[in-house]
Amino acid sequence: MTDSSIVEEIRISSRLMVRELGFMNHTLAATDYSPSVVHTLLEMEARGSLTAAQLVQILGLEKSSVSRMLAKLIKAGELEESASPEDARIKQLSLSPQGRETVRRINAYGNERVISALQKMDASQQRVVSQGLSVYASALKACRDDVDLPEKSAVTIVSGYHPGMIGRITEMHGSYYAREHHFGSFFEAKVAAGLADFSGRLDNANNQIWLAMQNGRIVGSVAIDGEDLGNNEAHLRWFILDDGCRGGGVGRKLIAEAMKFCDEREFSAVQLWTFNKLTAARRLYESFGFVLSKEWQGDQWGSTITEQQFTRK
Repeated sequence: MTDSSIVEEIRISSRLMVRELGFMNHTLAATDYSPSVVHTLLEMEARGSLTAAQLVQILGLEKSSVSRMLAKLIKAGELEESASPEDARIKQLSLSPQGRETVRRINAYGNERVISALQKMDASQQRVVSQGLSVYASALKACRDDVDLPEKSAVTIVSGYHPGMIGRITEMHGSYYAREHHFGSFFEAKVAAGLADFSGRLDNANNQIWLAMQNGRIVGSVAIDGEDLGNNEAHLRWFILDDGCRGGGVGRKLIAEAMKFCDEREFSAVQLWTFNKLTAARRLYESFGFVLSKEWQGDQWGSTITEQQFTRK
């Protein structure tokens, strides 16, 4: 049972954040736009282009409200509309040059507010805030998904090849890392190529993949490659979760299956490669005994970042 004092503290803090960030006002982020419009423009920047239906799901607003808002943004010159290459009946929306300039100003304002607040904390407090907000936001989204899809079944973990696996895991990686960390086609192609090669080696007893399944759809994955490193070491690869599954324990179930497999086969060590921005994943890895063994500046995923190697003996 959740501690009632924690619930009250979070509710008080949430109300204070709503006020201090300006959500009580008619406009937001030093613009003439409402909070819903500001969020729409930011999502357009993050995802490149979206349909009206996709925005309805992302924002959690009524279809009619989103339609009216988008019509106004097109008329104001903030958005551009084009036919989808897959289906001409579907309209794709993206930022116009004017819209990109508006988003630049919104981001500058938002960054200034965040930096000002962070400067009132020490480094450890900053990390706690960053990690805590990320986990709490994911949990809130998962709750909305539960309300929106009451028929949604429980997540089950299965092992082995599943039709569509390579494409779906690649899609989850490509979408998440483009949105959150600005990785591009180089990274997505590398994921697809690696998965295709690994899938051809799944018959080897030291290789296995686990999939989180919900309503017949893959919503998470992790794999153990027992061949590519040699020296009787295992390689943990392609750990990813669908947005709606984060914070619900699915990732822990996947890693637990993978570690059980490694222990049964008595690998001398399990290695994984990641980078320093994935704090939630790092905490999960560490809870299973992984320790940071190496850190360096690298570009194996197409961008120069602080890469990390974790080892579990």
